[in-house]
Amino acid sequence: MPLIRNISDTARWAAIYRARESESANPLFRDPFARRLAGERGEEIARSLPDSEKNAWSWVTRTHIYDQLIMSQIEQGCDTVINLAAGLDARPYRLTLPEQLKWIEVDLPEITDYKEDMLRDEKPNCVLERVRLDLSDLDERRKLFQRIATQTSRALIVAEGLIIYLTEDEVRSLAVDLAAHEPFHSWVLDIASPPLLRMLQKTIGKSLEKAAAPLQFAPAEGPEFYRPSGWKPIDVRSMFHTAGRLKRLPPLLSLMCRIQRAEAYSAKRPWAGVCLLER
Repeated sequence: MPLIRNISDTARWAAIYRARESESANPLFRDPFARRLAGERGEEIARSLPDSEKNAWSWVTRTHIYDQLIMSQIEQGCDTVINLAAGLDARPYRLTLPEQLKWIEVDLPEITDYKEDMLRDEKPNCVLERVRLDLSDLDERRKLFQRIATQTSRALIVAEGLIIYLTEDEVRSLAVDLAAHEPFHSWVLDIASPPLLRMLQKTIGKSLEKAAAPLQFAPAEGPEFYRPSGWKPIDVRSMFHTAGRLKRLPPLLSLMCRIQRAEAYSAKRPWAGVCLLER
């Protein structure tokens, strides 16, 4: 049996990097649930993939940026977080959140059941709802969005580690469906450039294709891809440059980051980034 059996197994893989960072001497964040959620399979997946240790900086930096943007939006009045393809994310438990905040996790039944079982004795720091749903089911997805929109005044959409697995048409459809609801105020997602996508397809791509989870989406337009669908970029952060500032890059990449001219970084089209969009 392959280590990565389906797209949900990528959540175990991501959790391992959060666990390792949390157990380091000076962690950027603490996720005391990550090791438990990843399990031995998560460790096996991480060990089996090329350059696992060398690329840890990107996973850790992504989590750190998401944490910052999510907390900033909550401080600005967001009353609902909608986490699409939530996987094994434990932010409702590990972040300091307002008790009245509503956090809605949406993901496939199997991974949701697993997480619920692993965290059954833990108490979230906010009002947590889990929705078992395949996001490719357009009718059910739209019904869910309509229901949530009637129950919130300002929602933040979170799509960590999701978009790259979708086709361009699927991403556009999701963006349009979300923009249809006025209370869906902002959306944080990660973005890859076409050259990075090609590199990833050559390294880890084959393992993911065997699990029916091919890496597919990296818009040439960068974050501007979302504008025609109703979303404008308001904050775009390069994972590479953020990792450099945080001193999380391996030595060679750290040197490259230091000698690279500032003007060489275009916030409009980062190699890999996290974007905050506003409706």
